[in-house]
Amino acid sequence: MEKKYYMGIDVGSTTIKIYITDQDDNCIYSKYERHYSDIQATIKTLINDVKEQFGNLEVTAVMTGSGGLSLSSCLDVKFVQEVIACTKTIETYIPECDVAIELGGEDAKITYFQGSLEQRMNGTCAGGTGAFIDQMASLLQTDAAGLNTYAKDYKAIYPIAARCGVFAKSDIQPLINDGATREDLAASIFQAVVNQTISGLACGKPIRGNVAFLGGPLHFLPELRKAFVRTLHLTPEQTIAPDHSHLFAAVGAAMNPKEGQNPVAITHMINTLSNGIKMDFEV
Repeated sequence: MEKKYYMGIDVGSTTIKIYITDQDDNCIYSKYERHYSDIQATIKTLINDVKEQFGNLEVTAVMTGSGGLSLSSCLDVKFVQEVIACTKTIETYIPECDVAIELGGEDAKITYFQGSLEQRMNGTCAGGTGAFIDQMASLLQTDAAGLNTYAKDYKAIYPIAARCGVFAKSDIQPLINDGATREDLAASIFQAVVNQTISGLACGKPIRGNVAFLGGPLHFLPELRKAFVRTLHLTPEQTIAPDHSHLFAAVGAAMNPKEGQNPVAITHMINTLSNGIKMDFEV
């Protein structure tokens, strides 16, 4: 019997995630890549990488994410809403989760699992997200990873507004002028992200129980995750940080094939992308 493979593709505002499993749910390939607004070329590069490693696999592919709907129709693969994809992964891998906090490149979400499912998401502003962190890092002449390194040795935290990059800059610049250390500024930036997420999304609804931290920023920046843990007074037992937390939506997409959906050959996807498909979407 020929083995079956399932591919989840998450097209986010700043990154693309691909996750492939076999029929026994064993992951054979995963990748997290920034697309720098060139989504089509990035996906083509990633799928070419799959072909180089595994040959012309036939995969049952499902797409998700803010930029996935139009692209899925162009590639003739199915689409699943991101909340459905992520919920599937959470229920499968961390069923003990009571609340999930997810930060992306330009979005932030809090999902409550106690009782009925409830999700809260930021609107059009990217304050307190990965893009905000990148912007603040540039003020300190570093990147997000550099902020994380600095924040390990902080001594004090200053109030910084994360609702808007302009306001945050107006808070940070005087601190820089007054000689605040990069360590303290980095930790203060992370604390501002925490405050924005909790006040802007939770809006007073308690974040209790077992809390999962998902998305690229919370996966790659452990000091940011620690700032959430401190603020929410979570114990180690209540803190959930899965190894593949940055891939959760792609994992859930791979786990959500549609009934009767036919597999597609990797080379077919590459050829379609090579033919210069026209996409009309925003991420």
